Amino acid sequence: MNSTIAMMLGVSIFLAFCAIWALIWGVRSKQFDDYEKFLGGTKYDSEEALNDAYRMEQRKKESGYKPPD
Repeated sequence: MNSTIAMMLGVSIFLAFCAIWALIWGVRSKQFDDYEKFLGGTKYDSEEALNDAYRMEQRKKESGYKPPD
């Protein structure tokens, strides 16, 4: 029983270090830097689509909608 828990703990710690390493690697190699996605995203939206999104946000605020935690 104790050896199983030790093995599970060891594997969990190893996987956590792998995940942290992958995150640090992604940040250092600028995998998450995508300025064009946000800045250029509105180029292809029509004015009507943007107005619809704005109206939907206003309705959410007026109705007191709050996303679940």
